[in-house]
Amino acid sequence: MVLDELEHFRARLEGVFEKVPGAVTVVLHPNFTALCIAAPWLPLARAVSAPAGRRYFAGWFARGEIHVLVPEALERRAADTPGSRAALRLSPHHEYAHLVLGANNPALPPPFTLPAFLSYARSAWLCEGAAAHFSNQSPHLRPALVRRLREGRRPSFPPSPRDATLLGGTVFSLLQREHGARACVALAAGPVREGGRPALEEAFGRPLAAIERAWRHHLRDFTAP
Repeated sequence: MVLDELEHFRARLEGVFEKVPGAVTVVLHPNFTALCIAAPWLPLARAVSAPAGRRYFAGWFARGEIHVLVPEALERRAADTPGSRAALRLSPHHEYAHLVLGANNPALPPPFTLPAFLSYARSAWLCEGAAAHFSNQSPHLRPALVRRLREGRRPSFPPSPRDATLLGGTVFSLLQREHGARACVALAAGPVREGGRPALEEAFGRPLAAIERAWRHHLRDFTAP
């Protein structure tokens, strides 16, 4: 079932991105400990994330392969809030989206080395936000995002590594609403410099301060009851 769904997802992305990896190895793990042993960068990424988003670190990616929890473990990991199970069920899609992003943007991993991981952390809002957006995971993260906004301080823009998992996708959903899907692909595949400021200003066509104001308004709409 996981492989069939991934194949359909891969076919959908073929019409969106120039390069879509094939022959990807999918490794399913029975529990989070086994997943972390196979993907040692995962605990580091999870540790810097806001508590509200940590349960959604349910997979990882490497060159030519993705690692994810088995469906039963994903179900057990879900919170008793709307959308949590749906978001976690999309974890394989999220990780495969990372491979697609890396294939189309040389600035993004895989492969993972220490410098590559530091680069991933600096551009986490783009790495995680694009993966959440293109896997259609973002709409299901709304309750967790609401929790994050209630529990933590005001988020920065672009979202910090701490907020990338939950808030990164909202940057792309705003961009899609204003400029369409092609603009989202261009942002995901384009160069990332100076924390992404030039890329964001080019994608939205206005200064970063104006984008931030629109994004904060978008956050209020996104989290409204």
